[in-house]
Amino acid sequence: MKFNIFMNEYILNLKKLLDNIDSNIIEQIIYSFEQTIKKKSKVYILGNGGSASTASHMANDLGAGLRRREILNLDIVSLADNASVTTAIANDIGYVNIFYMQLKDLLKKDDLILALSCSGNSPNIIKAVEYAKKSNIKVIGVTGFDGGKLKQLSDINFHVETKSGEYGLVEDIHMILDHIIYTYYIQKGKN
Repeated sequence: MKFNIFMNEYILNLKKLLDNIDSNIIEQIIYSFEQTIKKKSKVYILGNGGSASTASHMANDLGAGLRRREILNLDIVSLADNASVTTAIANDIGYVNIFYMQLKDLLKKDDLILALSCSGNSPNIIKAVEYAKKSNIKVIGVTGFDGGKLKQLSDINFHVETKSGEYGLVEDIHMILDHIIYTYYIQKGKN
């Protein structure tokens, strides 16, 4: 396949996915974030690999980025950001526990989980989400492919329906979700 043909197909697929974004779901996510501010609770973001990078980016944009502009004071943290903690947990009690152990006995009543997983089936994400659900914590799932188990467990699900393995397209849209929310608040802050 020639590169130009590939590139045009990729961009066409991305445009189709963008056209299918449900703004009502994003409004529900924004409302959930704002409730954590009112209730003085915290948002925990979980993600592996590229989704860990997106989790970090979201924590930066929606936390420090909006706070330093005095637009929004969201208490948000990515649980993938501390390499010492995640590798210690992975080494000592298994990778499946890296998010669960950071949440265990720490979650408070009105906290919020935002879990990013292209497949929706990452064992460490599912274990943490199941713990959150047992603790009556609201879960926002951000998924791709067919959504996997995370889609079923989520109270709110932002889903990018693709063929299995289309990580690039799914992760592109997940990052766009962050920038839509961030830019919404930037524009709102100017008014």
